[in-house]
Amino acid sequence: MKQNSDKKTRAIVYTILILLLGAFLAYGVIYKFPTLFQETITKIERDVTVTDKGIADAVEKVYNAVVVVANYKGDTPYASGSGFVYKSDDKNFYIITNHHVVSGGDNFKITYSDGTTEEATLLGGDIYADIAILKTKVKEDVEPVSIGKTESLRVGDTTFTIGAPLANVYSWTVTRGIISGKERLVEVEVETSGGKAPYIMNVLQTDAAVNSGNSGGPLCDSNGEVIGVISAKISSTGVEGMGFAIPIEVAVEKAEQIINGDATNYPYIGVSMYDIEEALSDFRYSSYVRRLNITSGAFITGVEYNSPAAKAGLQEGDVITKVNDKEISNVAYFRYELYKHKIGDTLEITYLREGKEKKVSIKLAVNKSVNIG
Repeated sequence: MKQNSDKKTRAIVYTILILLLGAFLAYGVIYKFPTLFQETITKIERDVTVTDKGIADAVEKVYNAVVVVANYKGDTPYASGSGFVYKSDDKNFYIITNHHVVSGGDNFKITYSDGTTEEATLLGGDIYADIAILKTKVKEDVEPVSIGKTESLRVGDTTFTIGAPLANVYSWTVTRGIISGKERLVEVEVETSGGKAPYIMNVLQTDAAVNSGNSGGPLCDSNGEVIGVISAKISSTGVEGMGFAIPIEVAVEKAEQIINGDATNYPYIGVSMYDIEEALSDFRYSSYVRRLNITSGAFITGVEYNSPAAKAGLQEGDVITKVNDKEISNVAYFRYELYKHKIGDTLEITYLREGKEKKVSIKLAVNKSVNIG
């Protein structure tokens, strides 16, 4: 009995030793040759089939409706950009592009994807919306684009652009991305009869590549419907993939006003203004602004005679800080809030005078100087 017991004990011990030795050897192999197992996994991954075939069908829906817009002063090339056939009637195509693409020119030509070139007439434009309309004769093999909606867009939805980056060198380039953000407030400068004016645009953000020459081209969704008009990008060291488009609803509203001959009149109150930083750098106002100890607002540098501002009692040196309780950080934001309203509306303006907060109601008048057409 004792002999059998000893044999069982030795068997158990041997088994344990063999298991331990096996575990030790397995650990040693994994430690010494880790790629043996990784190679197996890699081979499995290489067998995966990619099923995403891209957005070629959606691109085809809009491709031929995209045009290159050439802006001339007389016979001299002045600027260029992109555009797209928005709508048509029996004889004419109506092409949406950016106001800044056609600004300063007096002669316009458009080129289709097949190389055909046609003369175009500028019907008009809107400086602050950055939308303009060109008219040209109908081309039989081209259909106007399909118009989409932005209200149902979600951040992360697929987008693509078609345009003419770097003028005609890479015309009808297609770039793909996503909606990176909605209702982005981007500060831009627009050319008015009085010079450059800062303004805030409410735009869609996309990471689809946008380059010089894409301006005025369409931003489309994955169904090939136009959801925006490319207008700007941020170009700066360390910044990549930040392009912006005017929501299609805004573009269509302005387009219809221009096509129908309705004037796009903006309200005004009749003041000239500085940002606080500008006022601080002007010797006429710097010491006064320092005493106010403020960092934001729209500093009034002049009040037009008999204007709504003059009638309401605003003066040079007043600092507008709110419009209808909306904070005003600078002149661009003042215009943004002002242009949300219509001529004849009454606004409540909050301002500082000698450091004391005051309020006044102002009835908005018409300002026709910011439009063309």
